[in-house]
Amino acid sequence: QVQLVESGGGSVQAGDSLRLSCAASGRTFTSYVMGWFRQAPGKEREFVAAINWSGLSTEYVDSVKGRFTISRDNAKNTVYLQMNSLKPEDTAVYYCAASRGIVVVTTTLKYSYWGQGTQVTVSS
Repeated sequence: QVQLVESGGGSVQAGDSLRLSCAASGRTFTSYVMGWFRQAPGKEREFVAAINWSGLSTEYVDSVKGRFTISRDNAKNTVYLQMNSLKPEDTAVYYCAASRGIVVVTTTLKYSYWGQGTQVTVSS
């Protein structure tokens, strides 16, 4: 069982930066691929970024490439999402998720554990 708690959301202006954090419980953090997803009002939850246990393999949705960076600190059982050059279309609830395994996956069905979400609002 893995419990995930996100933090770091907020309301910012376009062009600003935010860093989301996700703290995971348990002693098997490195057994999981960690991912970030987001869901805007009236839209389906979409993949944003994911990272494997070592941090050497990452994936991003095209719309955030070059602006967002996912990273993890296995000593702290924490995964981060650094978001730069934020745009109004980045506005959503951001969710942290965990998928047991070693291969980075990008579909929601592959993730077994989810956090409660943190709101990110970007105004123009």
